[in-house]
Order: sequence, then C-alpha cells, then structure tokens
Amino acid sequence: MHGNALFFTFLLTLVPAILALGAVTSARGPRGRAWRIGRITTTIGLLLSASLLVLGLASGLPAVAGWWHSGMLQLVMLLLANFIAFVVVRYSATYLQGEPRQRRFVALVQAVFAAVSVAVLSDHLLAFLFAWLGISLAMHQLLMFYPDRPRAALAAHKKFLFARAAELCAMTAFLLLYLHHDTGRISVIVSDYASADGALTLGEQAAACLLALAALIKCAQLPLHGWLIQVVEAPTPVSATLHGGVINLGGYLLLLFSPLLLRSAPAQALVLTVAGLGSVLAALVMMTRVSIKVRLAWSTSAQMGLMLVEIALGLTELAMLHLLAHSCYKAYAFLSSGEAVEQDLLRRQAPGRSPTPSQWLVAGLISVSLVAAVVALARRLTEAAAFDANSPWVLLALALTVLLAERNSERTAGSVVGFVGLAALVVLAYVGLKTLFAAFLPETGHRVSLWGDLWVSVLFVLLFAGYWLKRHGLHYPASQTLNRYCYAGFYLDEWVTRNTLRLWPHDLPGRIRAKQLHTAFRGSAQ
Repeated sequence: MHGNALFFTFLLTLVPAILALGAVTSARGPRGRAWRIGRITTTIGLLLSASLLVLGLASGLPAVAGWWHSGMLQLVMLLLANFIAFVVVRYSATYLQGEPRQRRFVALVQAVFAAVSVAVLSDHLLAFLFAWLGISLAMHQLLMFYPDRPRAALAAHKKFLFARAAELCAMTAFLLLYLHHDTGRISVIVSDYASADGALTLGEQAAACLLALAALIKCAQLPLHGWLIQVVEAPTPVSATLHGGVINLGGYLLLLFSPLLLRSAPAQALVLTVAGLGSVLAALVMMTRVSIKVRLAWSTSAQMGLMLVEIALGLTELAMLHLLAHSCYKAYAFLSSGEAVEQDLLRRQAPGRSPTPSQWLVAGLISVSLVAAVVALARRLTEAAAFDANSPWVLLALALTVLLAERNSERTAGSVVGFVGLAALVVLAYVGLKTLFAAFLPETGHRVSLWGDLWVSVLFVLLFAGYWLKRHGLHYPASQTLNRYCYAGFYLDEWVTRNTLRLWPHDLPGRIRAKQLHTAFRGSAQ
C-alpha cells in the first residue's frame, strides 16, 4: 500500500511538472516545435489526470499523498483544468496562425495550467498561495497579448490590482488559520472544521470573511467586474482559458474551505449579499448586450455569483456540478463564438410573440406541480441536506415557467406536451447528478438557514420579474428605466475605474501615443 501511495504521489507531481517543462521549452526554438510541444504536454496531462481520477475512484488511496491533496474534488478539478488546456492549445494552433509571438502564447498557456494543477492539488497553504500568484501573473501576460490596445491594457491593469487585493485577503486568512491550528496543511485544517462543533474564535471568523472576500474578488463579482468584460480584447483562446479554467478558482477556494465558511454566519451573509445581488444584476445587464463575447462575459459574472451563493447555502455538491458544467460550456461558447453570432442573428430575425396571461398561468401551474412532485419524491428517497433548500427549486420552477410559456406562445400543443416530458427528464437528471456529486465531497453536516434560503428565493423572483419586464413589458415605464440602467451597467464599472486610476494611475497605450503626438506637434510648430 505504501508503494502504491508513493507511485500515486509521483503521478500527481508529474502533471504540473510536464506542463511547466513544456512552457519552458516552448518559449525557445522554432514556432512549429512550440505548438508540437504544447500538444504533447497537454495530451499527456489530460491522460494522466484521467488515469489519476480512475485510480482514486478504484483503489481507495489516501486523500493526502505527500504534499498533494488527492481527494475527489482535487482530482476532478485537475482533470477539468487539463481538459481545458488540451482543447485551448489545439484550437489556438489554428486560430493564431500568422500572429507574432505565438511561442510566447503557447508557453504562457502551459504555465497557467501548470500553476492551476499545483493550486488544485496543493495541501499546503503556502504552496496554494504561490500557485495562485503564478496563475495571475501568467494570465496578466496573456491578457496583454495585444499591448497596444487601450481597453486590453486597462482591463489587465484593473485585474492586476484586484488580484493582488484578493491574494492579500487570502494570505491574511491563511496566516490566521496557521496561527490557530499551528499547521499549514489544508487537509488538517479543513478536517478540523468538518468534525468539530462550537463557536468560532474572532480570528477564525475573520479568516472565513477574508476567504469569502478573496473568492468574490477572484470571481469578478460586482462592482469589481469591469475587467472581466473588457478582457474580450484579448484573443478568443485567452477568454476560453480565463472563463473555462481560471476564474472558477475562486469557487474552488470556497469549496475547499466550505466547512469553515458554513460555520461563519458573517462570511455566509457576505457571500449571499454580494454574490446574490451581483448575479441578478449581471444577468439583467447581459440581456442588453449585443456583442456575443461581451454577453458571455456578463454571463460568467452572473454564473460565478450563483455558484458562490450555492456554496454559501451549503449546496456544495450542486456548486461542484455547476462549476464543471460552466467551465466546459464557457470554453466551448467562446471558442465557437463565430458560429454563435450567426445563430443569434437568426434568432433575432424571428422574434416570438409574448405569452398571454393565461399561458403564463398554465405554464406556472405545470412547472410548480412538476417540481413539487420531484422534490417530494427526492425527499422521500433521500435524507440529504441538499434537498432541504427551497431556493434552487424556486429558480428551477421559474425557469421552466418561462421556457414553457414562451414555447406555448410560439408552437403547437403537441410540441408543448413533448417539452413538458423533456422538462421532467431535466429535473430528474438534475436530482440524479446532484446526488451523484454529493458522493465526491465530504459531508459538512450543514443545514440551510431559513433566512439565507428566503433571501435567495426573493432574489430569484426579482430576477424573473426583471426578465419579464425586459422581454415582455417594454411598454411599461419601469421597464424603460430598468433598461437605461442595465445599458449603463448600473454605472458601477465607471465608478470603480475612475477611483482605481485615481489611486493607482496607469498610462494606457492610447494616452501614451496621444502624448507623443502632442509633443511631436509642439516640436514641429517651434
């Protein structure tokens, strides 16, 4: 058994080591060789990650191997990161043909995912923090792939500052946890909170709040979201890397320390308030955007907020499922954004009719009945705490109501019957997948608080009301006012950008060129 664990540790070390070696060797030599190295290293990383997950499931090896944390959460995240790296490198080899500095790009992509692999596997606070820093610095260089674009430079500048603030929060939280537990091993710290009862000390409460704040900043939650919207100036594979494999690490941080977060009421309140409101506002703003990539970026901010809300409610298995699905979807959506433009144009050319009040009523009754039946069945078959929360079911019922009402206004009764059957399968698949992923995560013993569940349910109802106003109630003055604020992004990014540049000025490429032209003009005039 000791030999198997040693071999398992070696394989875990091999994944980031191969990617790091590929990053170093890709930066030198011919351009074609750099892409070949990138393909080889990401393929090996993907195969190793898949093999490690199979070994972890089949052999029952310990969750801690040397300095690596090799639980199911870590191995699933490792496989996800290497899968995104595999896809991005292959897509980029064609997408970036003719671009300068291709060797630098493929080297930086491998460096990013090598650091991601270290971060998700690390069982030591210090190693995790340094890996997080490495990811951020490598991503900064990718975001500046076109350094002459002012919006790209502004986005990279803001992200650089916000990332340092998030890392400072995480470092302070880690220091407080180290002083309290007298160890830097993450598995030891987390297991203490998963098994112990009693009130947290002031230092532990502060650590929980700082971790929550770090995750909120890293996940680009409002009002610190503007950089995420503006990084679409970078090449599309960079957006796929960021949205599919990097921005989710804030959610991973909270998943990892969820036993601590769920015992701290202030930290939960912070996440539920900021991420909850941010998710609703970002979703409404997304509906006003025309650019496909900008709309996807706003969608990422909304989805990250929803994922953090799920963690704060104690629905960690749902958050893990959400993280995996969102990563794969967003990587695909960005890499296929050219086709998305054509599909969106076709959809806009054939707008549907607004449902009548009776259609809304019928759709609501069908959706609520369907969801209530599935909830009753799920609670009868399982005693999992995940089914005690009502807010996810409220969201699901509202979403099904919208889909059913809008389809009923456009199609025949037969197609609606088929849609109801499909909706039933979706709800059952949701229950089944959530139950499956619960086996991958340790039991927190947390029960969803009534106030938190009620708050999130109210937010979902407000989201539904905002959607209805923007889609079917455009003739109301309230809808016109809401649209005006949504078009402006509620003026949040302008306020943050102005104050950020006031506190930490930064000369953008456009400003530098303007100053050079002004100086040259004055010189020629003299």
